[in-house]
Amino acid sequence: MSELVCIAFKDSSTADRVLNELRAMETEYVLDLEDAVIVVRDMDGKVHLKQCVDVFGGATTQGVALGILWGGLMGLLFMNPLAGLLGSLAGGAGGGAITVAASEFGLLSDYGIPDNFIRSLGSTIVRGTSAIFLLIRKADQEKLLSRISRYEGTILKTSLSSEQEEKLRTALARQRDQKMNKK
Repeated sequence: MSELVCIAFKDSSTADRVLNELRAMETEYVLDLEDAVIVVRDMDGKVHLKQCVDVFGGATTQGVALGILWGGLMGLLFMNPLAGLLGSLAGGAGGGAITVAASEFGLLSDYGIPDNFIRSLGSTIVRGTSAIFLLIRKADQEKLLSRISRYEGTILKTSLSSEQEEKLRTALARQRDQKMNKK
């Protein structure tokens, strides 16, 4: 089962930096994210969501590639491979446009962390700050904590055990403690 972790940061750009760090950890197989959303609350108090996981899993690109293959084969069968290729490109592009438009207007089901939950919790963060909402399938906890300790943050909500949450809280406070010791 995936774990939910929501962390707020003191400025509007730290969540983006944390996400970049998490993406690097994914390529190193330290972490497997199911969903990631960045929330930025602007100075006017408006909440902005940045969906960070490909909801369609590359389905549109795969659809176009298969369309080209089948269009080319059908074109060869009917002795006009160029017409088959052009038709499959047009059909794939049209299908991709419909998929994107449907997702923009909320016609496709929500994937991962529900947007209404993210907006609700995101509206509680201070203006001019950011937060990251993560749904983590699996992670090497020690490596994740050591790398996330570079960032100062506040836990908004988690589904972690009390022990895991305390370790995360300690890691996020480590940067704050280092700043205090330098003063």
